[in-house]
Amino acid sequence: ASDMSVTDAPNPKISVKISGKNIPAAISQLREAWQKTAPGQAFNYAFLDDNIDRQYRAEGRISELIKLSTWLAIFIASLGLFGIATLTIAQRTKEIGVRKVLGASMSGIVGLLSKDFLMLVLVALVIASPVAYFFMENWLADFAYRIDISWWVFLLAGAIAVAVAFFTVGFQSVRAALINPVESLRSE
Repeated sequence: ASDMSVTDAPNPKISVKISGKNIPAAISQLREAWQKTAPGQAFNYAFLDDNIDRQYRAEGRISELIKLSTWLAIFIASLGLFGIATLTIAQRTKEIGVRKVLGASMSGIVGLLSKDFLMLVLVALVIASPVAYFFMENWLADFAYRIDISWWVFLLAGAIAVAVAFFTVGFQSVRAALINPVESLRSE
């Protein structure tokens, strides 16, 4: 035992730093010394790393729950965005056909159909980022050793959100841009 501290209370405790080479022998020696020093007190021991693991195990479970919820929210949001894009494109089929007849490029049509959805995602990011920062700061305030939240985390999250939205809406936009204009204007 290299380091030791004792608390004097109704249930005295002693903190001992031991080497990790022969833990059972060290515990046996500590038990003997305890029984000589405090014969009426039970010898109970715990390892600091186990106590710390128990303390942060709940944080690990919460982290897993948040990850699952995040992926589920992204999936549901993508489905909703896909559905709204499908409906919007179905309503604008004739407009897309006319634009193609007048010489619009596929990239122009994809840009036209995607820009409104991307603006919605950007507005959502502007609203959600300060809220997320506030909640993350409050959560991190409970830790003795904590990290600072960097701006690049929000930039990365925003880039991922814009990419997911673009691919979700872009897929439908490309499909709409590839439709033969004769098919979309046939009923006129």
